[in-house]
Amino acid sequence: MARFPFRLLAVAASCLLVVALCLPSMALAKTRLAFSGGPDGGTFQYFSNAISSRLSKMIPDVEVSNMASAGSVENLRRVNSGDADFGVIYAGDLYLGATGQLTNDPRKYSNVLSMAYLYGAPAHLAVLADSGITQVTDLVGKRVAVGPAGSGAAASAQRYFTALGLWDKMKVEFIGYSEAASSLGDRKIEAMWVFAGYPNSSIIQAAASNSIRLLSLVDAAKATNFFQNNPYYAEVTIPAGTYTGVDYDVQTVQDSTIWVAGKHVKADIVEKALTEVFSPEGLAYMLSVTKAAAAMSIKDGNYGIVTPLHAGAAKFWQANGLTLTAAQQPL
Repeated sequence: MARFPFRLLAVAASCLLVVALCLPSMALAKTRLAFSGGPDGGTFQYFSNAISSRLSKMIPDVEVSNMASAGSVENLRRVNSGDADFGVIYAGDLYLGATGQLTNDPRKYSNVLSMAYLYGAPAHLAVLADSGITQVTDLVGKRVAVGPAGSGAAASAQRYFTALGLWDKMKVEFIGYSEAASSLGDRKIEAMWVFAGYPNSSIIQAAASNSIRLLSLVDAAKATNFFQNNPYYAEVTIPAGTYTGVDYDVQTVQDSTIWVAGKHVKADIVEKALTEVFSPEGLAYMLSVTKAAAAMSIKDGNYGIVTPLHAGAAKFWQANGLTLTAAQQPL
């Protein structure tokens, strides 16, 4: 019987060694994803950080990193371009972006698909109790913080105040929530606009050091075409006692906050992510991080979504008994 050449044996052994060394790293290979959240002190950041941590811990082949962000509009652009894989976006920005109607931005953001409803985001308009400001129209000539430039908060503020004819009559400050809370107490600004689930940490911060007033926004909106031109907004009440010193119901406007994925994200990953986060254990974890997560549930998973779902999300919600609207049909 012919002998196998020693050199070939050596080559074969080397190849086997390389394969053996590679197997562990191949087994540990993970899909790395980025989740674009929000500014410090905002509810977006609580959600993006919590979901990123949960998915990284519970799904063996996925690692999700949380990214700070200016907020909704920046998240829309990041996910659309592929710079982020997941994001948190207001339904209004998602709808306007998909249809090319964002303020000063006619581009259509077609690569961003809805996954799930997270919570309602009501507008908070806070002033100092002794400021003499008792209604929205009193803000003419006043310094008003509306959130960082590029954020969903700033975009929603511009829509609201423009409908009331006030946007160009105020001194608008593009600063984040935490800075705004401090500035309000230091009287560097006279009002702060926060667009986030309640209770919000920045409003809590402002109320802890000062006597504040939250202005009701619905009556002023109804006196204009605000709701007709922005059908994704709804009326909502922030209950009395939610914040220190605010012992009355506040009638305000609300957008829906949507978890989104890029069209490039694989359907099975989206389905796995939803399965984990909307499990009983996942929902309990989310609620332990932020009270705003109390709005999350299987039965309301596609609530407030007025744009197409990701294919993986559509499969998940239909498997859980939800009916998709015409606007939610997957792409």
